[in-house]
Formats: sequence, C-alpha cells, structure tokens
Amino acid sequence: MPASLLDPIKLGAIDAPNRIIMAPLTRGRAGPGFVPNELAVEYYRQRASAGLIISEATGISQEGLGWPSAPGLWTDAQVEGWKPVTEAVHAAGGRIVAQLWHMGRLVHSVFNDGKQPVSASATKGEGRAHTPVGRLELEEARPLRLDEIPRVIADYVAAAENAKRAGFDGVQLHGANGYLIDQFLRDGTNLRDDDYGGPVENRIRLLREVTEALIGVWGKDRVAVRLSPNGETQGVDDSAPEILFPAAAAALDALGIAFLELREPGPDGTFWRRPKPIWRAALPMRSASGGRSSAIPIWSNASAPARPGPPTIRRAGIRRGPRAISIIRRWLTPRSNQTRISCVPAKAGTHLRSVSDGAD
Repeated sequence: MPASLLDPIKLGAIDAPNRIIMAPLTRGRAGPGFVPNELAVEYYRQRASAGLIISEATGISQEGLGWPSAPGLWTDAQVEGWKPVTEAVHAAGGRIVAQLWHMGRLVHSVFNDGKQPVSASATKGEGRAHTPVGRLELEEARPLRLDEIPRVIADYVAAAENAKRAGFDGVQLHGANGYLIDQFLRDGTNLRDDDYGGPVENRIRLLREVTEALIGVWGKDRVAVRLSPNGETQGVDDSAPEILFPAAAAALDALGIAFLELREPGPDGTFWRRPKPIWRAALPMRSASGGRSSAIPIWSNASAPARPGPPTIRRAGIRRGPRAISIIRRWLTPRSNQTRISCVPAKAGTHLRSVSDGAD
C-alpha cells in the first residue's frame, strides 16, 4: 500500500504514529554534573509529536563524555534529571529513546581528571576539543587493554539500566561519527592485532558485544544502533567500507535489533565522492516471517524497495531552508512499494505543518 511520512510504523516494540524520527541533537544545556534540567524538559516536550524522539547523545561514563554540558546516564543525579524529561514526553503522547555515547579518543583529559583518553589504538583525533575552558588540542589516546573491554561494556550496561530507571522507551547505541564504536570498526583508527582488530569480523566484535549486552537489559525490540557508512568522519575512515558496513549491519540484523539508523552527510560531505560507493553493497534483511528477504542496498540516494523486516532509517544531513522543505515535501507524498522513514532535524521539522498543508 502507499505509505507517506505521516503513516504509522512499528519500530521493534515501539508503535510510532508517524515516520518522523527526531534526530539526536547535541544541545549542551545540562547543568553541573551533566544533569538534565528544566530546559531539557521543555525542549523534548515541545517535540513529542514526532513518531519517535532519539535523545541527544548521552554519556555512559565520565571516561566517555567529552562535551561541555552534555547530559550523562551514569549517576543517580543524572537519572533523576532525566525522569521529568521522559515524563513530559509521555504526558504529551510521545516516545523517547536514549542514545548511549562513548566518545573515545575525542574526550579531552580535562573531562576525566587528567586521564588519557581511550580508543581502539594509540591514535589522535583531528582538530581541537570543546571544553569548559575553551578549545584545546586533542590528545593521543591509549589503546584499551583486553582486560578493560569488559569494563567498558559494563559501563554501557549500567547506562542502559539507568535509562530504564529514568523512564525511556528504549536505547540507541551510538556507533557512528568517529566515536568509540566507530573507532573500533574502521581500520584507519583500529590498528590492533588481537581479537578486536585486523579482519572485519574482529573489528565489528565490540559493536556486536555491546549490542548484545544492551539487549540483555532491554530486549532486542527496544535496542537500536546508529552507524555512519560514509567517508571520513572526525578523522575516522576505513579502506573498504563497502565490506565493513554490510558485515556490521548483517551482525546487527542477526541480533534482531529494533531498527538501524544510517547517517547521510550533507552535500559537502565525502560520501558521494568515494570511488566505491557503499550503496552498492547488499544488506540481507530479515523478513516479517523470520526468514531472509532478498538483499537490498545498505545505502542509496535512490528510492529503496520496501523492507518487511527491521526498519532502516536514513538521517539526511539537512538543517533548514529550501533543501529541508524539498525533502519533507517529497517524503510526504505517498508512493507504493516503498517504506518511508526519515530522521528529521528539529529545525527542518518546524516547517512540516506548512508543507503538509500545501503552504509555501
């Protein structure tokens, strides 16, 4: 049947009344101790009419959070700060999941009592970090030891449990944009020669293990993942993304996650200029009956066929203005043989009512 952006869709255990997914947007408005405050309550309440809200990236630990005034989910105070947010969203009829974030090598030591940042390998991020004392040069990270990886996974689990205590409807693992999981995925930053480095199956191991651990807390139908199968992101890149990302997506599909979000860069990004576009890689998706449907592109700028299994959400790199209006108008138009889901930035979403009414 024809489907439009305003039609409902089931995202795992979450019944979304429309296909407008509010993108995670770093706000930097948390109070001391990385605790959400009344600004967050009002901000998310105002956007509760979206089919689903994905929260701003939320730190799982002091080690993993390196952004000024971003919220966390590792202390009791942070959990208490999130409770009024989720209550406000639910009271307004909305749904919200927490995006769990470890920034890896992009955390400056000023956030972690002078301790060196951690990553897959001893590499250094590009540029400078935003810190409470101004912009500072990023520092070389130290590689996580094998005996430390279970502790990092446990930090994700603790944050997931705290998200449940705070009243969220699920969690999304941030595996994109050059942060810790992405640093393990891509061979430009993963130089390891142990069970977490080298071949693709090793480099996707941490992604799989963390996802499995989150499923252990929430169940597979309330766990989502975000990946960025494009070119270089914050200095993180891979020599063969057309091999890496289908393997990662297939591993997630085998776990039966609620949905997979894929980030599309804006028109100035590197995605479209790659000599081997990732969109030619095939991703097998699970059918509604539990079997396998025919392979579909993991990413494409063309119309994709209908997906009967776990939804794949594309997050366009748009902000506002004519491009945002054009994309929203196109996605409002029903078409047969297509599953339409879009992750719309808040600025673009403010124009949705006028577009749907046919106004300029």
